[in-house]
Amino acid sequence: MVTAEFCENEVIHEDAVSGVRAKMTDAEEYARLAELLRLFGDPTRVKLLHALELRELCVCDLAALLGVTKSAVSHQLKALRLADLVKFRREGQVVYYSLADEHVRLILEMGFEHIRE
Repeated sequence: MVTAEFCENEVIHEDAVSGVRAKMTDAEEYARLAELLRLFGDPTRVKLLHALELRELCVCDLAALLGVTKSAVSHQLKALRLADLVKFRREGQVVYYSLADEHVRLILEMGFEHIRE
């Protein structure tokens, strides 16, 4: 039978705990980061982001590319827009979407690099 490892003492390395505690951020930032990462937890959103990394596209193009409805694309884009992951520009009646900034591209790039190792 395998038993789980656990600490019998409250704190073994007080200096290590204190040092890390001093560098940690507040609970609100952890919640915001968790929400950001949650958005990357849906394959459709990740496909949308990757497509927009490759080229600026409109809702109709994204729907055709991913094989989903325009409504589904719009719904996902709204969530991504509210999280500042994508931006848009209007050209006449057509709205084009792209990644909001270089940080989003880097998140995708690092994620793909990590899973391909």
